[in-house]
Amino acid sequence: MAALVGFRACLSALQLSSPGLLHSSYKLCAVPLLQRGYAAEAKRVFSRDKPHMNIGTIGHVDHGKTTLTAAITKVLAEAGGARYKKYEDIDNAPEEKARGITINASHVEYTTANRHYAHTDCPGHADYVKNMITGTAQLDGCILVVAATDGQMPQTREHLLLARQIGVEHVVVFINKADAVDDKEMLDLVELEIRELLTEFGYDGENTPVVIGSALCALENNQPELGVDAVMKLLEFVDTYIPLPKRELEKPFLLPIDGVYSIPGRGTVVTGTLERGVIKKGDDCEFVGHNKAVKSVVTGIEMFHQQLDRAEAGDNLGALVRGLKREDVRRGMVMSKPASIQPHQKIQAQVYILSKEEGGRHKPFVSNFMPVMFSLTWDMTCRVTLPGDKEMVMPGEDTSLTLTLRQPMVVERGQRFTLRDGNKTIGTGLVTDILTFSKEDMHNWG
Repeated sequence: MAALVGFRACLSALQLSSPGLLHSSYKLCAVPLLQRGYAAEAKRVFSRDKPHMNIGTIGHVDHGKTTLTAAITKVLAEAGGARYKKYEDIDNAPEEKARGITINASHVEYTTANRHYAHTDCPGHADYVKNMITGTAQLDGCILVVAATDGQMPQTREHLLLARQIGVEHVVVFINKADAVDDKEMLDLVELEIRELLTEFGYDGENTPVVIGSALCALENNQPELGVDAVMKLLEFVDTYIPLPKRELEKPFLLPIDGVYSIPGRGTVVTGTLERGVIKKGDDCEFVGHNKAVKSVVTGIEMFHQQLDRAEAGDNLGALVRGLKREDVRRGMVMSKPASIQPHQKIQAQVYILSKEEGGRHKPFVSNFMPVMFSLTWDMTCRVTLPGDKEMVMPGEDTSLTLTLRQPMVVERGQRFTLRDGNKTIGTGLVTDILTFSKEDMHNWG
């Protein structure tokens, strides 16, 4: 109809205009008609022909994590396994572009000969480690990026430590900016230092694959041995060294929510990485956490702008939910099968408190200490209660603690978490038991 109206308007213009204007009027008329066909292009359906895996880049600020992510997409785009994403497209928020740093974890996808990857580019800046924790919580393996010009730096240690705590078992190392170093001995020294660091944090430092190269060379097509070849070698190691994790497909689904978006004309979309189970179109779901419990229905599932009929554990997805406003759901809540999970406010946990050398606290703490607990995609202030026979907990100690959260959140036995105080990671732990929240506990919170 709109096209017809446009055509009529063109014809009336032609009748009024002189013959010399005929050509330009035709051009005016033709554009909207041609464009309409392209706008309605249907979304592709995601084909699950290769095993899916979540991977990410971690490391110190300005060591080249985002540049490497861009280089991987560029190299694989030439082989037909990805869409090239420029550096500025990965850091897509205006404040990230203005400062030239990554603030929020960003996601890209690519395919190698053997696997399909969802790649998380984690922020390296100390102030944004909070965002990095919720990013790595969903990784099956990671690429540690270290600049050859600097070697290991504070966030290199902190990121590696967090990856270890969150349960990332396998790491591949990329020593970046090799084109800026003239002395080969310097490269050997950095490699040795990183292998020692990996061993210190409980990884297999001896056998971890280390690739020396330059992400910038790969982007600019300079020195192929440091650029394109190094990136291809890195991807080969990622394919072979990082094993496919075992997915829990038979359990009820659980999706920790990473982001909430409102799409005009469609409704509300929640994003995150499916922790376990399978989600299908039309499934009933429940959102739990932050003192809320809301029910809805999944009306559509997408992964990197491709439609899925069903999503499996490990998929990085967006789910369209019916009848919910954007304000009803927020990051930190979880989407689960109705009545399959309950939020809890008081837990028993086995916690390792980091020593000063590992970047933790310098001083001991006592009962009623209030750190922030990070788990899945939520963070919440909690109150620590020491066991009866203990007066204080020293840095470097492994102990059992009772933690009372400010609000009920989704916690289960065996769930991992991290404790932070200010801008320091102070401990890491595992939930051993769920306790009942009493009136006395409520009184303590005021």
